[in-house]
Amino acid sequence: MEAPGSSTSAMAAASSLHMVAMPYLGRGHINPMMNFCRSLSSRVPDIAITFVVTEEWLGFIGSEPKPANISLAAIPNVLPSELVRAQHYSEFSDAVFTKMGDPFEELLDWLRPVPTIILADTSLKWAVRTGNWRNIPVASFWPMSAWVFSFFHHFHLLERYGHFPVDLSERGDEQVDYIPGLPPTRLADLIRSGRNDPILQDFLDALKIARESKYLLLAAVYEVDCPAVDAVKASLSFPVYTIGLAIPLSRLADDSCLNEADYLKWLDREPSDSVLYISLGSFLSVSSSKRDEIAGCLRDSGIRFVWTGHKEASRLKELCSNRGIVVPWCDQLRVLSRSSVGGFWTHCGWNSILEAVFMGFPMLVYPIAMDQHRNASLVVEDWKIGWRVGTDITGLMRKLMDLEDNESREIRRQAKHLQEVCWQAIGKDGSTETNINAFFRDISYCNDSSERFNV
Repeated sequence: MEAPGSSTSAMAAASSLHMVAMPYLGRGHINPMMNFCRSLSSRVPDIAITFVVTEEWLGFIGSEPKPANISLAAIPNVLPSELVRAQHYSEFSDAVFTKMGDPFEELLDWLRPVPTIILADTSLKWAVRTGNWRNIPVASFWPMSAWVFSFFHHFHLLERYGHFPVDLSERGDEQVDYIPGLPPTRLADLIRSGRNDPILQDFLDALKIARESKYLLLAAVYEVDCPAVDAVKASLSFPVYTIGLAIPLSRLADDSCLNEADYLKWLDREPSDSVLYISLGSFLSVSSSKRDEIAGCLRDSGIRFVWTGHKEASRLKELCSNRGIVVPWCDQLRVLSRSSVGGFWTHCGWNSILEAVFMGFPMLVYPIAMDQHRNASLVVEDWKIGWRVGTDITGLMRKLMDLEDNESREIRRQAKHLQEVCWQAIGKDGSTETNINAFFRDISYCNDSSERFNV
């Protein structure tokens, strides 16, 4: 007899499931949810997954290859163009929180087979209420770190201890040591919003409503984020699962287009551990003047580099030396898989952090907004696998890429150790597999019970 949590028994139990997946509209949310759905589909071939996006996003991702048991469905755009969200983020966010619920409900009315579970981004508070009203269990999907969930879940403690609202220019360096699962952290690395920030309020409301979900999935590796995960589990009355790295690992096994891109060919010609990869965000990024400063520092440093410059790639290429290349876009995970890459300068988005940890890279961190400041603290103070970018950018880049520098060697050693921990957790019989199988088993049992009792 097979163990209840085995992959085979989970497949058999989940054969009648139809999951509807609804992400928040942003690459940092859509990508991890899709990656998780791909993982589900490969483990449980009989599960049907309907991945819901807006018409505009369908145009972006509709042609991407996907497993046969994942289908895409579109609801109307919430704004004339969702690509303006960086310039008008408050308006965009309000539209997502207030205008997407009705078309999503209409979609549920005609989907067949009838949905048996909703996988919804935690930010989408209306999705939980929709599922509960229709007696469809909701699994809340959290694509950021467990510490962020614990922080916002316990946000009321900031008010209790007089740390919100405050003037960060005067008190930003004060240590917050009372958030469950978090080590002492600078206040400025935790919160940069005021009481009247509507986005913050929407976020806090969503976390409250998430308590009405039936399950919570954290895009985290338990062994890497265990204090925060344990704190989240202790504060909720329903199951919490760490699903590991919601990054596109399957792409690394697909060698059909490994050498198509010129930047990959360039990387394959460079010496081992000699190239610094730089990516400073796409949705929110650094200013043009900061990019110019970085270009000058790269020119002065003499190091090899690959820099994702987006719309300013051509201009930046003219400012940099010929020791590296600037590209508008790249396949980040494929770049990080190259042996020539030896370091990563990142804006500290959670997906980028996970990819760097998976590949065992030391990091230079330059947080820009939202959770990125605490993510930077995690990399530098907690894991000790990176340094913060300060005023001496040229010197810091040289130091990171100097394989003979003692401090550089130490953070590289720490990064490889964290990589090993991560690989063990996501390997066979690791905590990630155990958690995902437990999630399969639980939602399958819930589905069987619903059918028996006509819930």
